[in-house]
Amino acid sequence: MRATAMLSSHSPMPATCPFCTLPAERVLHADANAVVIRDGFPVSPGHTLLIPRRHVASFFDLSAAERASLMTLLDWAKAEIEREHRPDGFNIGINDGPAAGQTVSHLHVHLIPRYLGDAAAPRGGVRWVIPTRAKYWD
Repeated sequence: MRATAMLSSHSPMPATCPFCTLPAERVLHADANAVVIRDGFPVSPGHTLLIPRRHVASFFDLSAAERASLMTLLDWAKAEIEREHRPDGFNIGINDGPAAGQTVSHLHVHLIPRYLGDAAAPRGGVRWVIPTRAKYWD
């Protein structure tokens, strides 16, 4: 796969999009609609990204085929991470829009392996994106 192979023929490539110009050697697995890579700035061993080939910013703008590809590749990536790293759990996340923390405006799904002891109190998981609202059990 050449670096520009990420693009679909009907989607313009922004000059600054790092996911539209991925080097082929970063791609672990792919199908016609999406690719799997390891995160360049992992928060845990095995942190993986699933990225649609078409340049699209929001999960809600994906086609049905693109969504299906991401879910199929999510299963593949989970199996690979389990084989390589033996995590104790996973967080799956999408930052959709600047208010949600999206810094690269090309949709990507984070699959983050979690390990017992990697956080002092992991209860609440993704709820901690807004710390004042995370701890609902008290």
